[in-house]
Amino acid sequence: MDSVLATLPKQSDPNVLVGFETGDDAGVYLVAPDLALVQTVDFFTPIVDDPWTFGQIAATNSLSDVYAMGGRPVSALSIVGFPNTGRDLDMLEEIMQGGLAKMQEAGCTVIGGHSLSDEEIKFGYAVTGVVDPNRVLPNRGALPGDRLVLTKRLGTGVISTALKAQKASGDSVRASIESMQTLNRVGSEVAREFEVHAATDITGFGLLGHLRVMALASKVSMVIEHEKVELLPGALEYSRQGYLPGGLKNNLNFIGSCVEFDPKVPQDFRNLMFDPQTSGGLLLVVSEKDSAALLEKLTERGVPARQVGRVVPKTRPLIQVC
Repeated sequence: MDSVLATLPKQSDPNVLVGFETGDDAGVYLVAPDLALVQTVDFFTPIVDDPWTFGQIAATNSLSDVYAMGGRPVSALSIVGFPNTGRDLDMLEEIMQGGLAKMQEAGCTVIGGHSLSDEEIKFGYAVTGVVDPNRVLPNRGALPGDRLVLTKRLGTGVISTALKAQKASGDSVRASIESMQTLNRVGSEVAREFEVHAATDITGFGLLGHLRVMALASKVSMVIEHEKVELLPGALEYSRQGYLPGGLKNNLNFIGSCVEFDPKVPQDFRNLMFDPQTSGGLLLVVSEKDSAALLEKLTERGVPARQVGRVVPKTRPLIQVC
């Protein structure tokens, strides 16, 4: 997609505060001196068997980009692809009920949507949020000395792959689902109280893929301390057993040349740095002076956040994992 977008004619609109050129999580458009819109869209195929749970995860994932930009979601349009057989409409109803329940939890109103006939089920939302134009959290903005704070554990990709092979334990699946159903609202709200210079949410490109985008946009390098990265239960074992999703391998091929691993980092753990996440956590780039207070506040509000690394002046490699 990046190569296609690069061929499109340049647009010139001074009200575009964040466009697609920087690979940010969502677009931001100024509508008044003190108000901007955050717009994003996301949908995917089922990753769990239960329709209601799938709807919940799809909604949470769609909302996440608004939170990652520092915004508050206000309205959404549903996007549905479903077989036109006249059957299984109860399943579709459960998917949409699950999604609506999560939207209501977020205080985001579903005002319409669009559906099409598709042999493969797809579901998600186009979400509009609002943000103070002076408090937008883009990908760029990371400064040397800043700390990296991650708000969710990693491993949803390998757990989903193990589940498809009927090898995932109940505890692993439950922990993964709970994580994917958890809104990033609290992390976003807390971030606005501190000196956070940049943010993103960890999704299909994995932790290292999103770090690469932030590092390039900010013209810095990143260091990750792997022992501080928390994993979902079972994720390391499933990586060791080879339950690696296709997206993980694609990320490795695309990003691998930008990353240098310390020899002490086990290969099973390295895999998880590339693991594509569904509805992953926020990665917050916070000033060193505010990092401890940010972590304390996140913990107080029930967010399992960890400081996982730091920002350094640009060097080679772009990302180091030690």
